Amino acid sequence: MSEILWSGLGLVAPLRARVLGLPPNGVTGISIDSRSLEPGDLFFAIHGDRADGHDHVGAAFERGALAAVVDEAHADALKHLGTLYVVHDVLKAMEGLGRAARKRSQARIVAVTGSVGKTTTKEMLRKVLSDAGPTHASDKSYNNHWGVPLTLARLPESARYAVFEIGMNHAGEIAALVDMVRPHIAVVTHVAPVHLEHFAGVEDIARAKAEIFSGLVKGGVAIINRDIETFAILKEAAEASPARYVLSFGENIAADAHLTQFDPEPAFSGVSARLLGQDLQFRLGAPGRHMAVNALAVLLAARAAGVDFRAAAASLAEVAPAQGRGSREILRRDRDDPSSAFLLIDESYNANPASMRAAIDLLGAARPDAQGRRVAVLGDMLELGPAAPALHVALKDELARNNVDLVFAAGPLSRHLFDALPPDKRGAWAETAAALEPAVAQALRAGDVVMVKGSNGSKLHALAAGLKSRFAAPEPQKVEEIRC
Repeated sequence: MSEILWSGLGLVAPLRARVLGLPPNGVTGISIDSRSLEPGDLFFAIHGDRADGHDHVGAAFERGALAAVVDEAHADALKHLGTLYVVHDVLKAMEGLGRAARKRSQARIVAVTGSVGKTTTKEMLRKVLSDAGPTHASDKSYNNHWGVPLTLARLPESARYAVFEIGMNHAGEIAALVDMVRPHIAVVTHVAPVHLEHFAGVEDIARAKAEIFSGLVKGGVAIINRDIETFAILKEAAEASPARYVLSFGENIAADAHLTQFDPEPAFSGVSARLLGQDLQFRLGAPGRHMAVNALAVLLAARAAGVDFRAAAASLAEVAPAQGRGSREILRRDRDDPSSAFLLIDESYNANPASMRAAIDLLGAARPDAQGRRVAVLGDMLELGPAAPALHVALKDELARNNVDLVFAAGPLSRHLFDALPPDKRGAWAETAAALEPAVAQALRAGDVVMVKGSNGSKLHALAAGLKSRFAAPEPQKVEEIRC
C-alpha cells in the first residue's frame, strides 16, 4: 500500500480551502496532469499557458483522483464530480501545500541551479543520496514557478534527503522559488550566456543565479563552480548569504574539489580528484569532462548532507546519461547486419553555447571506426538576443578543435554557422529539423558517431527519435560492444 502523503483533513489548512464533499482519508500523490495521474492522487486544476486544469477535473476523477483543488469560479459546476477543495487561486494553494511540506520535513535539502548541468547534477545527486537513504527529487526538469511547489508538495515526511532543481529566465525568479525550498545546500553548476534577451550580460545572469544562496537556511553550504568567469560574483553573494561554508569545485587547483585527472572512455569516465584534502579515484558511469566536473559538485553536496565521499563516489559508477542528455544508442543502417552499426549520441534536450560546446567535446572524445566519421547535427540555440548569430558562428572553432568531419544544421540561426564552415565539412542545411532528417539519414554510414543537439524549440529531439525509428537494431547493444 502506498504511503499516505497528506491526510484529507490535513490538507484544509495549508490549502486555505473549503471542502465540498467528504474529505478522503488520505491522498498518496499530487498531480497537475490528468493524463499521468495515479489512483489516490489529489488533482490541482492549474490554469497553465496552454490549458486550464478545470477542463480536466472530470478526467482526473475517472482516472482515480480522490479529490481536486479548484477555484471558486468553477466550484459549483464541478461539485457533482467528487470531493473538491475550493480555493481562491489554485497555484497559490499548491505553493501553500509546498511550504507546509517543507516545514514538516526533516530531510537534508539540496537545491541546484545553473545555466547548464542542472538536471544531470540533480540526477547524480538523486542516485548518490538514494543509495544513502530515502530520497525525494524533482521529476524531469520541474524547476519553474509550478514545478518547484509541485515537487515540494510531493515531499514525503519520511524522506531523509531531497533534491530540487531551480531554473529561471528572469531576475527574481530563483529568489521566489528558493524561499519556498529553503535548502541546507545550494549548488551553482555554471553560468553561461543563456536567456540573454532578458539580461544585459553574463554578469547579470550570475547575479540572478546567485539568488539561490539567499534562501539557504542559517549555517548552510554554498557550492560554486570555480572555473567560470563570474565565480567572484557568486562567491560574494554566497558570503553575504546565511551560508556558513562556501565551497568550490572545478579544474582550478584552488577549488576545494578539483579534477586532477580525467580518463575518457566510450561509455564512462575515469576520474581522479582531490576533495577537501583527500585524494579520490572513481568511475563515473557517464562520459564527458563536463560530467566529471559536475560530479565533484555532487560529492561536495553529498558530503555536506552527511554522506561519506567514498560511498558517494561508488554510487556515481551507476549513473547513466538521461534521454536527450548524452544517452547513447547503437543503430544499424541494415537492421540485420551488425557490421552496419553506428553510434547516436542524443544530446537533443535543449542547447546554449556552453552546453553546445560540451556536447561537441563529447563528440570529439568519441572514437569512430576506421571508416567512420564524427557527425554533428545541430539546431538553433534560442533566447540569445542580438548576439545569437555570432554565438552560432563561434561554434565552428569548437567543431574544428574536436575533429568533427561533417555538420548538418537546422534553423535560420544555424545557417550562420553552416555558411562559415569549410565546404568539405558541410553536410546539409534545412529550415527545420523535419526537413533535415532525410539528408542526415541518407548520409550516415557504418562506424560513424553522430551527435544531435539543439534548443527544444528547434525540435532536434524529433530528428533523434526519427533516426532511432529508422535504424533501430533488433536488440539493444551496449556501447562497449563496438568501437565508438
